[in-house]
Amino acid sequence: MAKKSKKIFVLDTNVILHDYRCIYNFQENDIVIPIVALEELDYFKKGNEMVNYNAREFVRELDKITGDNLFNGGVSLGKNLGKLRIETGKPMPKAMLDSFAEATPDHRILAITYHLASVNPDRPVILVTKDINLRMKAKSLGIVAQDYLTDKVQDIDSLKKEIEIIDGVDDEFIQKLYENPSELGAAPLKVKPYANQYLILKGNKSSALAHFDKATNMLNRVEKTRAYGIEPRNSEQTFALDALLRSEVKLVALTGKAGTGKTLLALAAALQQEENFNQILLARPIVALSNKDIGFLPGDINEKISPYMQPLFDNLSVIKNRFKPASKEYMHIEEMLRTEKLVITPLAYIRGRSLSNVYFIVDEAQNLTPHEIKTIITRAGEGTKFVFTGDIFQIDHPYLDMKSNGLTYLSDKMHGQELFAHINLVKGERSYLAELASNLL
Repeated sequence: MAKKSKKIFVLDTNVILHDYRCIYNFQENDIVIPIVALEELDYFKKGNEMVNYNAREFVRELDKITGDNLFNGGVSLGKNLGKLRIETGKPMPKAMLDSFAEATPDHRILAITYHLASVNPDRPVILVTKDINLRMKAKSLGIVAQDYLTDKVQDIDSLKKEIEIIDGVDDEFIQKLYENPSELGAAPLKVKPYANQYLILKGNKSSALAHFDKATNMLNRVEKTRAYGIEPRNSEQTFALDALLRSEVKLVALTGKAGTGKTLLALAAALQQEENFNQILLARPIVALSNKDIGFLPGDINEKISPYMQPLFDNLSVIKNRFKPASKEYMHIEEMLRTEKLVITPLAYIRGRSLSNVYFIVDEAQNLTPHEIKTIITRAGEGTKFVFTGDIFQIDHPYLDMKSNGLTYLSDKMHGQELFAHINLVKGERSYLAELASNLL
């Protein structure tokens, strides 16, 4: 049987900026870094965003494995891994010049890939890029191109339906659930629930909302609870608020379309429990529109970031308006803002801060990469609770999609863990008009 040829993967700059350890994820196949990618990394090394961190870390990784053969033959990446080499620039072939006259960084990477495919006819040469347009250009030249798949979730259907509805439940069992938690063995469930799963039990004459506690192997009834003036309007919001208020659940993911109440519920739950935490942080990543950096906007730094943070202040205003300006609740929120017990800020400004005993809400988390999510969570100190909210179908990041974004990745990898709960909210409650537009437009 003929030995299978090792592949040659050519990595685009955006793959490195997405995951600085990407070179270790291609098994026994060889990796090529185009010299132009190193040139582009120079532009990203300074700054506080995750792409800047990844650029710096990749250069450090490269420095560790630098050898005499890095530009000639390649350097081994380790046991059961292929070789890494840097490929210098190559002239653009006529096939490219006919279609792409400009020598842009993308086209220079294409030229290198085209050259490698020409001199390695017996080996598959594949361009790996998160840029869809570049993949299309590559395919027009007969170059095989694919997305970076390592941290992509393959099946997101299960994440859309976290709440299970069980029909045909005995009414007597539901009645007992209202009186006392029921041992799981007595429950009419065909499949054992996972940790912190929420269920809707329906009988002929009654129904109940339930939560599965894996530690005790018990089903517990979930009651509708008000949090700082906000009352859940449907079963999904009731489950979400229950997870947000559970002290043993340290990590919560709330997904759903606009208007389902994700951020509002998270903020209300945080305010309800503020005495248990040193600080409430409400943050979101800044993803500039039209791919323009924040520096293009006029004004000082506060004026620049204000448009991005305004939706968070809007949610806070909804809660404040539930109370009269002279009420203790309203005045307490004002005091928390003044003393920075409650802080609303861009996510990049949190870097380097201590996250011990903090209620930390990260809004628009679908615009984070899996590595960014990991970096945030791994900095959690004792007593900290993380809440990530977002809509995986509304992504502004140019190189993320519904399967590769950090919120989807988090929900998939943490599924079934005892300290994690995920609620997918479907029903919009902002207004009938907003719900109609979301469904029809």
